[in-house]
Amino acid sequence: MKFTDGYWLLRPGVTAHFAADVADAEVADDRITLSAAVKPVRHRGDTLNAPLVTVECWSPAEGVIGVRATHHAGDGPKSPSFALAGGEGHGTAIRKDSALELTSGELTLRIDTERPWRLEFAADGRTLTSLDERSLGFVTDAENRHFMVGRLSLGVGEHVYGLGERFTPFVKNGQSVDIWQEDGGTSSEQAYKNVPFHLSSRGYGVLVNHPGRVSYEVGSELVGKVQFSVEDQSVEFYVVHGPGPKEVLRRYTALTGRPALPPAWSFGLWLSTSFTTQYDEATVMRFVDGMADAEIPLSVFHFDCFWMRAYRWSDFTWDPDVFPDPEGLLARLKERGLRVCVWINPYIAQKSELFAEGARHGYLVRRPDGSVWQWDLWQAGMGLVDFTNPEARAWFAGKLRTLLDQGVDCFKTDFGERIPVDVRWHDGSDPQRMHNYYTQLYNETVFDLLREVRGEGEAAVFARSATVGGQRMPVHWGGDCESTFEAMTESLRGGLSLGMSGFGFWSHDIGGFEGTPTPEVFKRWVQFGLLSSHSRLHGSKSYRVPWDYGEEAVAVTRAFTRLKHRLMPYLFGAARQAHEAGTPVMRAMPLEFPDDPACRPLDRQYMLGDDLLVAPVLTDDGTVEYYVPAGTWTNVLTGAHVQGPGWQRETHGFDTLPLLARPGAVVPYGSHDDTPVYDWADGVTLRVYEPADESVRVTTVPAPDGSGPDVTFTTRRSGDAIVVETDSERPWNVLLTNAEPAAAQPPVTADTHPLGALYACPAGTPRLTVPLR
Repeated sequence: MKFTDGYWLLRPGVTAHFAADVADAEVADDRITLSAAVKPVRHRGDTLNAPLVTVECWSPAEGVIGVRATHHAGDGPKSPSFALAGGEGHGTAIRKDSALELTSGELTLRIDTERPWRLEFAADGRTLTSLDERSLGFVTDAENRHFMVGRLSLGVGEHVYGLGERFTPFVKNGQSVDIWQEDGGTSSEQAYKNVPFHLSSRGYGVLVNHPGRVSYEVGSELVGKVQFSVEDQSVEFYVVHGPGPKEVLRRYTALTGRPALPPAWSFGLWLSTSFTTQYDEATVMRFVDGMADAEIPLSVFHFDCFWMRAYRWSDFTWDPDVFPDPEGLLARLKERGLRVCVWINPYIAQKSELFAEGARHGYLVRRPDGSVWQWDLWQAGMGLVDFTNPEARAWFAGKLRTLLDQGVDCFKTDFGERIPVDVRWHDGSDPQRMHNYYTQLYNETVFDLLREVRGEGEAAVFARSATVGGQRMPVHWGGDCESTFEAMTESLRGGLSLGMSGFGFWSHDIGGFEGTPTPEVFKRWVQFGLLSSHSRLHGSKSYRVPWDYGEEAVAVTRAFTRLKHRLMPYLFGAARQAHEAGTPVMRAMPLEFPDDPACRPLDRQYMLGDDLLVAPVLTDDGTVEYYVPAGTWTNVLTGAHVQGPGWQRETHGFDTLPLLARPGAVVPYGSHDDTPVYDWADGVTLRVYEPADESVRVTTVPAPDGSGPDVTFTTRRSGDAIVVETDSERPWNVLLTNAEPAAAQPPVTADTHPLGALYACPAGTPRLTVPLR
């Protein structure tokens, strides 16, 4: 939200009061509290007829410093609020003459009480950001609304990322962004997943701890500032130090929650009925049989909205005219080895039998006058489940439990954005704050039920909306996009932005949602989709079965589904990084290469885990431009070398794309391509790419169900030989790319492979040494 008229003036009706002088300071062991005057205090008379801003500074965790600025404190705490870990006592506060310092880890907040107002955040001997004069205070407007405002300085060349899944330009500099949940598709400034956290290229991040509307001006009002404002009497924010972006996300997700580890089966291919298409059991089984006949392995079948009767969403009851035997249908799908997902949302149509039940028991959100809130948008006369009521949460979960008993495995938790503010919540929550936060309660209710019934490690949702902390409940998908290359590009931008906001797992509608893709768009989207953390074929008014887009589309879908299954040991390792450290599976280039300036604006390519670079093809003619950082990279599909740093321009058929292994990478490939769930260590092949002299790489291969210890391989280049050591008792293989077979120790079978030399080690082989020619 903009308050100024140029640099010097304010807009009509706007008054502003910013901290200008430290009138008083209290220093405790781990906390600094400032009374900030909004004008210089030269004599006693300056203390009259003027407000103070109370500024509290503390550290909830190492490397994190919190700041809370308050004008009038009489309102007290409001709900809801984000659930944050950490607590007091992680910082050390000291007074040095006129200077105050609060230090946590390598991050220090400095305040000089005898100089003009300035809060400076510094680490590693340099200033990260600061709040100078006219940077922390409050503003009122012509409507007498009261806003707390913070303005953090932007350095020369500093890039800002994150703020949720945003489809606008990847670098947020120059943008006005409102953190406010909307159902706006992927082609506008609105977003389904709004996260008031931004990540800076200077090695820090900032979380504004406010669940309501947070308005950002990222160099778009004052061009040297990241401004954020909330309509409230208090604003709280946390500066999170890195020094690298991965370390920032590690600390941020320690504060707000790390993603659960999704089940291994969820990484396979999902196929949907699509939205408004006609389908029944015969259609479903035709799709399943068609995928099997095409030798395209399928892991999950998804039933979209019309598994329920029209006008009755959500009543969680199968349409008896279309699915007269749901238990039998689900059993037949399970016999094919499939998991089952069904669509739900938290809106209860008036025609649903649950509407009267929910209204009678007080489970639906009410207006201030006590009547049930309703409208006709989406579903006729729909109400909204009040998840602030524990009994309503249990009621809603109970309806889903019946579906789980029938054989459903997971839920697509759609919507959660159209949340009214002219309502009264059961627990008295502030409606403005609940608008964004509602999705957290909705998804928690479903995810907690899945963990209870299916067990830890088996819970997965397919969620559209989210806010801070939503990353704890994967998976999220990108919402309603068109079936075009442009929409494919904007979807990728949104996913990379979400990853920079602490979300580890992300998906999208392969082929696009609205409209029908051309065969070219479908095939290229299949490549991209199956090189994402999760992969789902889904549309609106048209099916997304590959044969609808030609024989070549079937071949492409088959090849890339099977490739993903071979990559499961590698992908699940990346998934564990997301779970344990908050590093997303799909990583924007500046996250993996923060010191390469050329990577900072890139948004049409990404790293899939540590070692694979993916540049989706976004053109009809197969041309693609992408950037590679320094070193010799290898296309894992063709074996071609690509030398970096520099830009590449290539043309690819539908069987390839730029999928490059990082120099020195050791990528584990599983032995099965017909399913994502198998013993990944049995017959695993380590593909070794261009190792540097004296380099060492440790590769772990977990069990898909989490049982048993990891199998570990240590690969080192020692002089003119590659040495691999392992604790594995199973057979394993080594593929030296771009190499000819040579005599190895101990003697093992060595064969020529299309991409290099393949060495097969029998079970119990602890060590392999291969000379390099």
